[in-house]
Amino acid sequence: MTTELMMVIAKENLQTHIEKELEKDTLKDLINPLRVWIANGNASVCYNLIPLLLSGDVFGMDTKISLTLFGKEQMENRLRSMVMETEDLASPVLHSVSFCTKVEEAFHQAQVIIILDDSTEEEVYTLEGCLRSRVPLCRLYGYLMEKNAHESVKVIVGGKTFVNLKTVLLMQYAPNLAHNIIAVALGVEGQAKAVVARKMKTTASCIKDVIIWGNISGNNYVDLRKAKVYKYESAVRGPPKYSHSVLSLIFDSEWVQKEFVTTLQNLSNTGKHFGGILAAHSIATTLKYWYHGSPPGEIVSSGVLSEGQFGIPEGIVFSMPVKFENGTWVVLTDLKDIAISKQIINRIASDLTQEKLIALGDLLTFQPYGPVSEHKDSIHSSITTDEGKDPVISDGDFSEPNLPTSKNPSVQESENDAEDKTEEY
Repeated sequence: MTTELMMVIAKENLQTHIEKELEKDTLKDLINPLRVWIANGNASVCYNLIPLLLSGDVFGMDTKISLTLFGKEQMENRLRSMVMETEDLASPVLHSVSFCTKVEEAFHQAQVIIILDDSTEEEVYTLEGCLRSRVPLCRLYGYLMEKNAHESVKVIVGGKTFVNLKTVLLMQYAPNLAHNIIAVALGVEGQAKAVVARKMKTTASCIKDVIIWGNISGNNYVDLRKAKVYKYESAVRGPPKYSHSVLSLIFDSEWVQKEFVTTLQNLSNTGKHFGGILAAHSIATTLKYWYHGSPPGEIVSSGVLSEGQFGIPEGIVFSMPVKFENGTWVVLTDLKDIAISKQIINRIASDLTQEKLIALGDLLTFQPYGPVSEHKDSIHSSITTDEGKDPVISDGDFSEPNLPTSKNPSVQESENDAEDKTEEY
């Protein structure tokens, strides 16, 4: 073959290749992918979250995803590295992946926005300072979401610190999208199920209908009155859908009243067990329920804006029982025998109301609701193992809120977070 002929063939091959690439781009443009944004996109939890989002299990195998990681300009190298790793997954549902560091372009045409933990650039030494430090970023995000995101965008807020507060602030600064902003509570729910499962010597997946009330990353209450266990080895057996009441099988009331409460309180205080795997799974599962519906007849918990249900004050984000269906969520106000005493509601709501008021500058200092000793005594005296009576609850942290420099990690970053502080948005 002569050189001239080889050059002609090479030219034809190049032209064919260019035409095929243009055809690919044209076909790609015809696909209308689901536009998913993650902020902050360089958070360590993304390493667990991104594979779940691209597995096809969350949005469906027929839904192509355009993923954008949003972060600070100084974190561009890490964002670029995460984009390359995401491409390496070769996920069949991934349409495109990119990163964004330009604030004015954030959340452009976003249909799903995932808000992860953020850190402030200023040092804070008081609880009030911590609360107020969340405002600037939430104000910015709220403005950008209203300006750039799709009108039907779904916003999901996760993290270890001030989850309820960040959610209500986003609602405050993005009022047109408030009905589509929720906080993830499935992580706390999963922890409670695991503790119960270990006690009953079964698996956490067999425990259903545990309700989380209140502050997801602070004072919360775990309600076992509706909790059921499936596939349990006992004297009475039934088909796979047959269940037992959890409380009817736990005969150790002291464990329910003390050890169960203490275990959950320690998990809440340290935050160490709420790592990347649990956080990512909780976010992905909540999104899956939001798009495809929660399991029929199953109670799940989510932080939503209160409209006065269950006697909860309006205008605060409160974790409560919900179900997801038809692309939205509904608060389960028709459940029987789940009323919580006014004293308990007031105690939880007091913290959340004060957090909001302090953050917005309408209140100067945080005041605990009643004496600490009164908290402990009144809560423990209301716990019972009889279904249909007073709630079985777990106090997330009944101590008086301390300064961020104290031993109360609920108002400061955990040790693991502190290591990644320079990497988080």
